[in-house]
Amino acid sequence: ISGIVNFKGTAPEPKKLMITKDKQVCDKTAKTDPTLMVAGGKVVNAVVTITDIQKGKEMKAMKVTLDQNGCEYHPHVLAFPAGSTIEILNPDKILHNIHTYSKINTPFNRAQPKFKKKLTVKIEKPEAVEVKCDVHGWMGGWFFVAANPYYSVTMDDGAFKLTDVPPGTYTVEVWHETLGKKSQKVTVAAKQDTQVNFELAK
Repeated sequence: ISGIVNFKGTAPEPKKLMITKDKQVCDKTAKTDPTLMVAGGKVVNAVVTITDIQKGKEMKAMKVTLDQNGCEYHPHVLAFPAGSTIEILNPDKILHNIHTYSKINTPFNRAQPKFKKKLTVKIEKPEAVEVKCDVHGWMGGWFFVAANPYYSVTMDDGAFKLTDVPPGTYTVEVWHETLGKKSQKVTVAAKQDTQVNFELAK
């Protein structure tokens, strides 16, 4: 299943973020608000998933990385299967504090001083988890903990692709932190690419 997540209407100009702390590290590059990024009419950082699939390829826990380089989260939306381990990096040589606002998983709130270059955490249950830094208020991101291996995060081209989907009819859903959710029914035939596009509005 492949397609594009489009933005309906005129996208707002991204707001410049004010850097108020640790400027010698955090203010080396200009930063804009990542909560709504639209490139050429395409939505960036939307996550497309199949919500009701009970068959297909096996879901395997992974080891994924969240980098805090330059007082920003890279990537802004980190998607991975439930049960995966996240390695949180701090190359900035200053104090960060990673704080999750989960509702299903147990939230965590952990200081990461400059000498602690790596933290490791495991997230067991599917949900979208907001992540913030208590030291640097502009730092925000998301963990998208997927319930199955069929998920895709859109980049600058707004495109997504869900591979190796077995034949059948499914609910495909797009999630975005600012624009909400939309879903549609999609029927997949054997050995064929099914095209489905979404349109999200503010």
